[in-house]
Amino acid sequence: MARSSDHDPLRPSDHVDGTPDARQSESSITQPKLGFVGTLRFIWRQLTSMRTALFLLLLLAIAAVPGSLVPQRSSDPNGVVQYFDNNPDLAPFLDSIQMFDVYSSVWFSSIYLLLFVSLIGCVIPRTKHHYDALRARPPKTPARLGRLAGYTERVVPADDASGVTAADAVASATTALRGLGYRVEPYPVARGASVSAERGYLRETGNLVFHIALLGILVTVGIGGGFGFAGQRVVVEGQSFVNTLSAYDSFNPGRFFQDSELDPYRLELEKLDVEYELMNADAYGQPIDFTANVVIEAQGEDAEQGRVKVNDPLRAHGTDIFLLGNGYAPTVTVRNPEGEVVYTDSIPFLPQDANLYSIGIIKVPDGLAEQVGMVGLFYPTQAEGTSGAYFSSFPDLLYPMLTINVYQGDLGIDGGEPKSVYTLDTDSLEQLSGRGTGVDSIELQPGETADLPNGLGTITFEDARGNAAVDTDYEGSVSRFASLDIHHDPTQGWVLAFAILCIGGLATSLFVPRRRLWVKAFDEADGSLRLEYAGLARGDDPTLVDAVTSLADKHSASLERKVDL
Repeated sequence: MARSSDHDPLRPSDHVDGTPDARQSESSITQPKLGFVGTLRFIWRQLTSMRTALFLLLLLAIAAVPGSLVPQRSSDPNGVVQYFDNNPDLAPFLDSIQMFDVYSSVWFSSIYLLLFVSLIGCVIPRTKHHYDALRARPPKTPARLGRLAGYTERVVPADDASGVTAADAVASATTALRGLGYRVEPYPVARGASVSAERGYLRETGNLVFHIALLGILVTVGIGGGFGFAGQRVVVEGQSFVNTLSAYDSFNPGRFFQDSELDPYRLELEKLDVEYELMNADAYGQPIDFTANVVIEAQGEDAEQGRVKVNDPLRAHGTDIFLLGNGYAPTVTVRNPEGEVVYTDSIPFLPQDANLYSIGIIKVPDGLAEQVGMVGLFYPTQAEGTSGAYFSSFPDLLYPMLTINVYQGDLGIDGGEPKSVYTLDTDSLEQLSGRGTGVDSIELQPGETADLPNGLGTITFEDARGNAAVDTDYEGSVSRFASLDIHHDPTQGWVLAFAILCIGGLATSLFVPRRRLWVKAFDEADGSLRLEYAGLARGDDPTLVDAVTSLADKHSASLERKVDL
């Protein structure tokens, strides 16, 4: 027979068997409002929960992914320019949501700061709680050990237990447990004695060390970003630059960095060695190794040789020098109709594919009848497709070819507005050669000279080896360039130290078990000694039962032999 809640006080009023009137009355209950302070407290508790901290840590890792998918202004400004050229519709949208400045963006910084606050809110109360737990005594021995894991009993017969009391047995167990690294506390029980032991607080210590070290990494990375800098410079073989602000192609200082902190050393790129795969047909032409051989010279010091490799930076005068990219820098000389040199330079051409087909811009603002701009296409190993279009079939200099389209007019640089050296605005220029003009593009190999259209003068593709005549062996005929990233971070050592602590704390929290063991001893009426052993783990501990059994076997055996462990 069904019973209503009116006849059964043990059931709640909204129980399924309760009366409809009783269940309906539940809706009339008004919950207290949190209020402003209560709402803030609720938000703070949610933000400082471990679940939120882990979620923010995962979100930070996900937010960092775009930084590896698109070029960043802080590390690859030339790549950003090239991305805008290749994706004119998508790039402005990505720029509007700070995809080219991921690590300094509003959304990345917000996640970073929230994680920082969340970790502080997690660590401080847990540290206090852990400190109090370390000072507390182990808990009292439970009345019924048989309900715990690994419970086992041992009985020492009266003959073997002669002269050994329950107090002696517990004292022996206390010594054994202390030797195993347990904190121990004896407690009296009826007709006998007991000892409570616990260990594994190092697990929580490791957990706290992990989170404190993670906080340390966040703090030191922030400080390093504020007091450090990152600069980029393209250096052609045989050229050098001095570590001063004006010498960088792009420079990104931290908020608190001072220009006076730069150590003005000189770096010269002697040679860029590149090794390609020639034996494996499936990977033919793939780069195997890049090595930039450099000379570092500081004021008042002797010059030192050094090398920079991919993922192997060179440490010099408080900066780390990274090799970001490389390519070819054809040397071009332009002369006016009178044969006077009006322009000569080695121009870095930006690679467009794995075979280093590259594009470069040449601007001649003075010395000719009009300002002249040129778009150059360089093919390290020129080949011709079925459509007649040129392409590069191999990244090394087997048959180098430079083709040039010439423009004349206003380069747009007289107004003082800075222009990128990697782009040419042709809106106000007249095209003189190339497709649609009726004049073929200029084609040059190292050492060759050709006339510019409209009698503007001549252009020479210089052989980097200084050869006056064209040679069939083109090795070394075109200079290479290296794109270097010079990075200064005053907190690198601290970040490393905190990272080691982070790994050590995590390993400790994963592999140190947290457990408690108890031993009870009773003096039986027949003179025998009854021993009880049990354990309790906090979390998973697959070795707990074995630990209890091992302690029971060794302890009871030692009592039978009348010797301590």
